[in-house]
Amino acid sequence: MQHPFRNPNLSLFRTFRFRITPHSLLNLHLHNHLSTDSNSTSNPTPTTTSTTSTTSSPIDAGSSNRKPISLWPGMYHSPATHALWEARSSIFENPNALSSSQNQIQPPVPKAPSRSRTSIFYNFSSDHILREQYRNPWNHIRMGKLVEDFDALAGTIAFKHSCNEDGTVMPLLLVTASVDRMVLKKPIHIDADLNIVGAVTWVGRSSMEIQLELTQSAQGNPNISDSPALVANFTFVARDSATGKAVPINQISPETEQEKLLWEDAEKRNKLRKKMKAEQKHTVIEDTARLSALLAEGRIFSDLPALADRDSILLKNTCLQNSFICQPQQRNIHGRIFGGFLMRRAFELAFSTAYAFAGVAPHFLEVDHVDFVKPVDVGNFLRLKSCVLYTELDNPAKPLVNVEVVAHVTKPELRSSEVSNRFYFTFGVDAEAIKNGLRIRSVVPDTEEEARKVLERMDAENSQV
Repeated sequence: MQHPFRNPNLSLFRTFRFRITPHSLLNLHLHNHLSTDSNSTSNPTPTTTSTTSTTSSPIDAGSSNRKPISLWPGMYHSPATHALWEARSSIFENPNALSSSQNQIQPPVPKAPSRSRTSIFYNFSSDHILREQYRNPWNHIRMGKLVEDFDALAGTIAFKHSCNEDGTVMPLLLVTASVDRMVLKKPIHIDADLNIVGAVTWVGRSSMEIQLELTQSAQGNPNISDSPALVANFTFVARDSATGKAVPINQISPETEQEKLLWEDAEKRNKLRKKMKAEQKHTVIEDTARLSALLAEGRIFSDLPALADRDSILLKNTCLQNSFICQPQQRNIHGRIFGGFLMRRAFELAFSTAYAFAGVAPHFLEVDHVDFVKPVDVGNFLRLKSCVLYTELDNPAKPLVNVEVVAHVTKPELRSSEVSNRFYFTFGVDAEAIKNGLRIRSVVPDTEEEARKVLERMDAENSQV
């Protein structure tokens, strides 16, 4: 299990604080509408029998966005990502930043974590409009949108750390390379204020790790504590915007004891990641006994279906999928599809898969390590395929459902399809439903490929624990 955020000291999280309040945008649209109505009534038109109709001026759908289009990424935003994109675009609007972006990359310099520390505050307790955008049908938090916001915040932090000392922007592409295991440590309440804060904790030559922490304000609620509810570690890599090659970035200079501890933890994780990748390249599941045991029940489903275990189901019968074209509105500041958008779509498909499998709405527990293997571009035909890989029924009162989502970039013109991402989610099932007699089935692979994949995921899960 991932180690908890050590000694969280919220007093350290003091800079770059954004308060998400969509009321200003709402008021702007309302003002335009009222102004239009008032103009139409201030100059009354005499009543005539003419069939020619007069209409008021149309409402300008883009009235709230008057910045040059080059300063904005795709406009598919949650309130949080909207605020973060505004923060980034304010840097681009600096004349010095724009002129410097055409120059060569400056030599990297050490920067303290406090220089990139950023927080987002969600005023759920009093902002009903904001809360409604993050509420799911069961009046819980919509985790997919929070995961999307996590990626946006990590990108902003990486962006700030990569800026030059004079505030100008280096001509870099900052790409999400991976996301470490995210474990939900306690429930997140939709009616309590929420804060996400993060900073750069470790830097290699051309990569950086960013740790994000989600906390909720207790506000007198005995069911809420101030300890972190969710901790995530994002790894970003820097590429030259012209050549696409890796480039050195600003190093990090930890100042406090806590920052030094975080750096040491991140260094250990980085070494462990490299070791696991090297082992995976040479590891082949050769445990024939385990493979045979997994495939035995699957053969009964195929050869003797009337005698198959009624508490089991074939893996292929748990699958769902959806497809969509990646639109320009979903791109990030570099013109590629926003990683948070992909994570949200994968999460929502995984949730639907677990829901259809269990028969009750599941609750999120964790997302395993995610590698962004290939970038996804505007116009790509993306196919998301999901299935329940296996269930954990050791504790009948708390069964676990493990879902895999694979994203394929499909190019019909070239008759090609490549895997861009693999996502692994774990969901729990409501204890009350289990008490009322709900039973979660075992999932059975019926091909050797499926069986190997299940064993690989089980082994990976055990190694992390």
